[in-house]
Amino acid sequence: MTIVVLSLCGMVSALQFTLVIPLLPEFPALLDISTSNSSWLVTATLLTAAVSTPVVARMADMYGKRRMLSVALGAMIVGSVICAMEVSFLTMIAGRALQGFGASLIAVGISLLRDKLPPERIGSAVALMSATMGIGSALGLPLAGVLTDWLGWHSIFWFSAVIGTVLVVALLVVVEESPVRTPGRFDAVGALVLSAALVCLLLPISKGNTWGWGQPLTLGLFASSVLLFAIWTPLELRVNEPLVDLRTSAQRPVLMTNLASIFAGTAMFVNMLVTVQVLQQPSVSGTGFDLGVSAAGLAMVPSGLAMVAMSPLSGWLLGRWGGRLVLLSGAALMALAYAGRLVYAESVTAVVIGSTLVGIGTALAFAAMPTLIMSSVPITKTASANGLNSLVRSVGTSLASTLVAVIMATHQVEIAGNFYATGTAFQLVLGLGALAAATCAAVAALIPRDRRTHRELELARAQGQEKHEAVVRGQIRLARSDNNARGMMLVSVLDMHGEQLDWSRADNDGRYAVVLPGPGTYVVVANTLGWAPSATVIDFAGGEIVQDITLDDELTVSGTVTCDGRLAPGALVALSEAMGKHIDSTHCDDRGRYSFQLPPTGRYVLIAYDAPTGRAHARKVSLTIESEVVDIAIPLAGTNRSADRRDSDAVAVLPWEAPATHT
Repeated sequence: MTIVVLSLCGMVSALQFTLVIPLLPEFPALLDISTSNSSWLVTATLLTAAVSTPVVARMADMYGKRRMLSVALGAMIVGSVICAMEVSFLTMIAGRALQGFGASLIAVGISLLRDKLPPERIGSAVALMSATMGIGSALGLPLAGVLTDWLGWHSIFWFSAVIGTVLVVALLVVVEESPVRTPGRFDAVGALVLSAALVCLLLPISKGNTWGWGQPLTLGLFASSVLLFAIWTPLELRVNEPLVDLRTSAQRPVLMTNLASIFAGTAMFVNMLVTVQVLQQPSVSGTGFDLGVSAAGLAMVPSGLAMVAMSPLSGWLLGRWGGRLVLLSGAALMALAYAGRLVYAESVTAVVIGSTLVGIGTALAFAAMPTLIMSSVPITKTASANGLNSLVRSVGTSLASTLVAVIMATHQVEIAGNFYATGTAFQLVLGLGALAAATCAAVAALIPRDRRTHRELELARAQGQEKHEAVVRGQIRLARSDNNARGMMLVSVLDMHGEQLDWSRADNDGRYAVVLPGPGTYVVVANTLGWAPSATVIDFAGGEIVQDITLDDELTVSGTVTCDGRLAPGALVALSEAMGKHIDSTHCDDRGRYSFQLPPTGRYVLIAYDAPTGRAHARKVSLTIESEVVDIAIPLAGTNRSADRRDSDAVAVLPWEAPATHT
């Protein structure tokens, strides 16, 4: 029942984008507006969807996934009622914007499925949930036609409001809240800057054909988007609890998956746009099949049904092959299907078969992407990571819509005063879909193999498929409060077989949260630059766990400075990189000892200066990841370097050091 309810939420989310498409040609007359203004009824939803998805997903990780699903559905319901009441065109735009909040349902729903289902059922459930974007989009076109013909155009919005209300009740009754969450302070500034940047990016992409690509407004918005992203990126890197964890997103598995998602979204949306348009276009244009809106929409139903039927197979393949191969297979199938449509598309049957094959490839690709994301990010951040993945997919669909519109507008033929796309236009659009799918496959080949999925399946079999996950929270502290860790603190959870089950990047205050899969014994390892790692054994039997970790052993490069064989208290010691950049300096204590926090691995120069004798000495050292003891013996005036080496056995002779004299 959880799978059914969440999948229906995903379908309702996708319906918000396609239910109004058949009415776009009618809205100018129905609402007494211009054709260009009617496009705002789609643009408003797209913009809100892009802006709200990462925000709602992050809040789901912090405040509860079921709670944020209810909030998103509530906003969609309010928007649907506003549109159904048709007070004015401006209220219609506001209502359509509120409907865009439903876009976050898929990302948050996938994360909730991961938290609540036994691992062996996650694959097929995630595959179905991911496919709901294509399924809902495919079903929206015929459904809109049927509702409009039977009950009038207002009924499509009442339908969304009613089904949304039913789903809110079902969520509260059927779906349990996830115990996996990471409370903290919401990054409001980051959310505002990101929202502004996305609006400045997606608005000109959506309206560029209408405004003109070279117009000052279009170019100004693109420039503003670049500037805002440039401001947002360092802001997210510095903030304690960022809206988007850019460091995790920059890791190769996540980065390559998100990049592949852009092209997968493009390939999916091209299929929908070109199929509906070629079926509806009059045959007198030389390319078209004269189908009505409802008939063309029904022709998309086989694609949606195929995506539903593929869900169990996708889950099975994910468990056996892993996400990378499934994504690669899905993208390759889409590319081959597009290539086939370029060669053979002479009948409605051929078009439907080609569209269905692209839909099957889409189902495989969309099932793999959240699986890859969730296997590469901390479990406590799966919703926000999936939200970012949904966002980049929506960028791909927006690009597809824009590129298809440009191609169709560029290659037209005029017949009886009407303009229609030529056969060349459809060929170019199909080629665009093939190129996007092939690029997705090429990027997917660069994704490392995911391991967490296979390990979770093994744990499920060992534990009888029961899931009793619990969040371990705590804070990493340093033994010396006057020293701050350089770089990020990382926490990993290992089982007794040495497999990594979860990991977390601590915030700037050292707070972390990791997830244990169930009762058992685990090792929690904390590590940061400049300190020896700490390993703590946890025997978990259930309940809440707070585990603070203290890093006791600071890694250092230290030693003793002598001059003429005697200790040199107060001597100045400086540490520099081999290429000359200064790192730090200090003075020896009363016993002639100095100490620096261990810098990153590399070659360095240690310089010692003894003020009473006015003599100095420099040494090259090669530092690794362990503490090093380097004694420095300042030689007598005129003593050669080789003699100094013999007097200081604590420092190894390094191969790049050549003999030299000192004055």
